[in-house]
Amino acid sequence: MPDTDPYRLTSTPEGGTASGAGRKDLVRTLLWAVVVLSAVANMATSYGDTSVWLNLACGTVTLLAAGTLVVRNLRGRR
Repeated sequence: MPDTDPYRLTSTPEGGTASGAGRKDLVRTLLWAVVVLSAVANMATSYGDTSVWLNLACGTVTLLAAGTLVVRNLRGRR
């Protein structure tokens, strides 16, 4: 007897593809990686003897990536 459980998640529907959830998770993971790396770079440039412009650039990248994560999270709740 074949398994006809409609709630079983073992494969994709026939003729279909996987949902876009994998792509969303990948983008979120990459954004988090950018936030962490740019925050560490910002901290290193703050304590090191580097140009102010490099510190501002790292901070801007951190702010933009974190803001993008917040916006994506708020839009996903609708």
